Amino acid sequence: MPEQPQYGIALFGAGRIGHVHARSIAAHPATRLVYVVDPVPGPARALAESYSAAHVDEATALADPAIAAIVIGSATSTHADLVEKGLKAGKAVFCEKPIDLSIERVNACLAAVLDCKSPLFVAFNRRFDPAIAEMKRRIVAGDIGALELVTVISKDPGALPLEYLSVSGGMFRDMTIHDFDMARFILGEEPVTVTATASALTDPDIASIGDIDTASVTLQCASGRIAVITNSRRASYGYDQRVEAHGALGTLRTENIPINNLVQEREDGVRREKPLFFFLERYAQSYRNEWDHFVRVLQGEEAPNPTGEDGRRALLLAEAAYRSIETGQRVSVAP
Repeated sequence: MPEQPQYGIALFGAGRIGHVHARSIAAHPATRLVYVVDPVPGPARALAESYSAAHVDEATALADPAIAAIVIGSATSTHADLVEKGLKAGKAVFCEKPIDLSIERVNACLAAVLDCKSPLFVAFNRRFDPAIAEMKRRIVAGDIGALELVTVISKDPGALPLEYLSVSGGMFRDMTIHDFDMARFILGEEPVTVTATASALTDPDIASIGDIDTASVTLQCASGRIAVITNSRRASYGYDQRVEAHGALGTLRTENIPINNLVQEREDGVRREKPLFFFLERYAQSYRNEWDHFVRVLQGEEAPNPTGEDGRRALLLAEAAYRSIETGQRVSVAP
């Protein structure tokens, strides 16, 4: 068999998610990490050197014809600009969510790259969780009949630092945006109305910056299908990630993944292990799977999914949820 070509990759961002993507890039036989781009030189050089890559500036990475794709894991405020620059430079683009916190900026970005030929992938990694992917396959196959109700439960073990939350865009744009995408993915159609209720209950500092930490959001589609999302920034037992799809013939449900499968059974009760503590552990396989998909995109075998439009749609739901808590009303989703 002929040797598989290697695609040169430039990684923007040397933080926590940058390390996740660097591992995926290095582990795949078809990709090689060539550059790390980050304005903070120390961490960037350390990450680059650990994968025999180089720390360079943005212009160098984008100008190099050996770079087939860029991975954007830098600060959210840089995403839209890098999407535009990467696609206009002829690179495939893998962009962490969201493209931007402003829907106006997202709309402008997608309009600016409309004629670009290179693919844009937006990294809603949870679609690539094995159980979620199988749930979607079985729904499409008709295993539970006509879909009626989707329930998404998403709770963090604890709030992120206030310094991060103050620039995150708020819980609906930062945390719930994953759940908006999940609801769309499982529903298979666009929600047209949103009703949201939210509070700040876990930490008074969160309320002091005008953010929320506890929420319930109901989405409804034109067909009548409903999705309900429940969120909290505090789950003392670990990272709570469950999805249920209910249909005319039955239900499909994903469970939390425990630290291990050990079960203790005694006269005084049955004890199971707590869920994995945070997203890096819980979604380790989904990060690998989404990179496998992106490589197939580079190879021309698959179209990118999720796309920039999926990123825009998830943000539109976040905007509608904020309008709902401000007005106390059910609101329509902008087109």
